Amino acid sequence: MDKETRKAAIQLAYASSIGIAFVLFIIISLWLGVQLDRNFGTGYKLTILLLVIGISAGFWNIYGLVKKFSWDEKPIIKYLKSEPHRKRPPPKKA
Repeated sequence: MDKETRKAAIQLAYASSIGIAFVLFIIISLWLGVQLDRNFGTGYKLTILLLVIGISAGFWNIYGLVKKFSWDEKPIIKYLKSEPHRKRPPPKKA
């Protein structure tokens, strides 16, 4: 397996794990909230609270994974001034 194919396979694996982890955070927090509401008789307060916490944890996980695995990408343009085709000709004297 060449380097580019391997890199694409790894990126595909990370992309699929992001979706699975996001859904698991939400489902587990929702289930835990329902169980705690049943035990303590608090209505839907803990369910809503833990659902919001689960959604935010899922987004935080996505942010962390994207930040962790996007460091190897090289920027296409570092500085606009350093590109030769972006340099302006000297101004004409009037």
